[in-house]
Amino acid sequence: MKLKRKNFEKALRGLHVELVKLQEWVKHKGLKIVILFEGRDAAGKGGAIKCITERVSPRVFRVVALPTPTDRERSQMYIQRYIAHLPAAGEVVIFDRSWYNRALVERVMGFCTDQQATYFLRMCPQVEEAFIRSGIILIKYWFEVGQEEQTRRFTSRINDGRKTWKLSPMDLESHRRWYDYSRARDEMFAATDTKTVPWYIVDADDKRRARLDCISHFLSMIPYKAAPQEEVKLPKRQKPNGYKEPRRRYNRVPSVDWDG
Repeated sequence: MKLKRKNFEKALRGLHVELVKLQEWVKHKGLKIVILFEGRDAAGKGGAIKCITERVSPRVFRVVALPTPTDRERSQMYIQRYIAHLPAAGEVVIFDRSWYNRALVERVMGFCTDQQATYFLRMCPQVEEAFIRSGIILIKYWFEVGQEEQTRRFTSRINDGRKTWKLSPMDLESHRRWYDYSRARDEMFAATDTKTVPWYIVDADDKRRARLDCISHFLSMIPYKAAPQEEVKLPKRQKPNGYKEPRRRYNRVPSVDWDG
C-alpha cells in the first residue's frame, strides 16, 4: 500500500528539521560528506535529492549533475572531472549520477570498452578508500524500481507535458536493455560493495516511502547533534526619519485572477 500524501508530508517536515540540524553540525565540525545517487532510470533519484535539498542551504548542500563530458574531459583521466567537485570542510556534495557512469551507462551503451569498465571496477575501491582516508564520509545509494513501475513512469513522462523533459533517447534505450543494466549493476555491486564503502539499496516502487527511507537512513549515518548557537532576537525596525515611498510608477507584475 502506497504511503498517503498527508503522512508523507508530516514525516518529511520532521526530517527537514533534522537535515537543518545536520547542516549546522556539518559547518560547526567542518565535516566533508559525499552522497552518491545511482539507480535505474525513472527510479526517483531526482525526487529524493529535491526532498533532501528543499530546506537546506545550497552553500552547504551542493548538487552535482555533470553533463556529457567535453572533448577535453574525455582526454583526461576518467575520475578527474569528478574529483574537482569533492567537498571542502563544511560541505555536503550530492552526486546525481557519479563516476559509476563508467560501470553502468557507459558500459551498457558502449561508450567505453569492456577493458576500461573492468579496470574501473578494479581500481574504484582503492580510489574510494583514498577519499575516506582524506576525511570524506562517502555514502552510496542505489534506487531500484521494478519493471512494471518503471514502464508506468516512462509512460507518464511521454503523456504528461510537465515531464517530457525528463525523457531522453537514453531513457528509452535503458527501458529496452533492462537485463543488460541488471548484469552491469550486479558486476558493479560485486566489485565495489565493500566494508569500507558499501552500497545501500533503496526500494523505490513507492516514491514517497523511498524518499523518507533514504533521508532517514542518511541522517542515521552521520553522528550529529544540535550545534551551539546564540539566541536569536528580532531587532526593532529603525524609525523612518522622514522617508516616504516614491510616487514613481514602477512596472509591476499584473495580478492574475487565479480563483476564477
